[in-house]
Amino acid sequence: MTLLQALRDFAREALIGLLRSLRVSALAVVTIGVSLFLAGAFYLVSRNLENTVRRWRDEARFVVYVEPATSAARLEELARRVRAVPWISEVTIVSREEAERRFERSFPSLSDLVRGTSAALPASLEARLRPLAEGQQEPFRAWVRELLQIEGVELVDDDRDWIGQIETVAAVVRALGLVLTAILIAASVFTIASVVRLTSYLYRDEIAVMRLVGATEFYIRGPFYFEGLFQGLLGALVALGGLSAAHFAVRPQLEASLVAGALAERFLSPSEMVGLLGLGALAGLVGAVLSLGREQVASERS
Repeated sequence: MTLLQALRDFAREALIGLLRSLRVSALAVVTIGVSLFLAGAFYLVSRNLENTVRRWRDEARFVVYVEPATSAARLEELARRVRAVPWISEVTIVSREEAERRFERSFPSLSDLVRGTSAALPASLEARLRPLAEGQQEPFRAWVRELLQIEGVELVDDDRDWIGQIETVAAVVRALGLVLTAILIAASVFTIASVVRLTSYLYRDEIAVMRLVGATEFYIRGPFYFEGLFQGLLGALVALGGLSAAHFAVRPQLEASLVAGALAERFLSPSEMVGLLGLGALAGLVGAVLSLGREQVASERS
């Protein structure tokens, strides 16, 4: 018998075994499906959050708000002063009228709160920041402190402050996802190992006969290895279906919700889907291999 024929026989016997022990096999499939679904959800949230934070950092603004009584000439002078430093690439002057128009476009229902109120939305300077080298952080902070002391400057807002906090949250989510994934995959492997061991116990008489007639360990264990692999693969398909359904449910909210857009902007790529399926199949195979140690097989199947 060739290797290809043996693998085909193993696959057929594994499918028959799955159907015969449908309930316990379904338990293993559901367990690994839930595990991979949660692992995939953490991965998607972490990846989308990282991509969003990276885009936000590229679009980060450094805003200098000036006092309401600041003249246009003084505003131009401040703009030249800010534009002269090396970590600023461009500066845009936003007048009080332009700030009011922006607010009305973004919050039309609240436009009456700022219309005609000179102190509500002061003029400002919007600057685009260049990436700071490691040694430029402290000189940049010192320059910001000096900027706050200049006459007419009321407040300085650096978008990177809150972006840095979100990056910390993303790192925590990623670390929690890795820990949770490891725990859930280990639980899935243990479940599949238990199911395969139980199935092998049900076939102990047949296996004993096969050993008597000279069957090799590879031929005896092969169907059980395939059974674990199929259970893991089916669980990965369940997880992939659940992730697709969840993403499809959230997708209508991507435009309306900033949080939904940040956490569910992109789905798994084809290579990542294949990786998820491969992870499920590998977990099932590892569970089957661990459950069928030579000593255990000899004691449980004789």
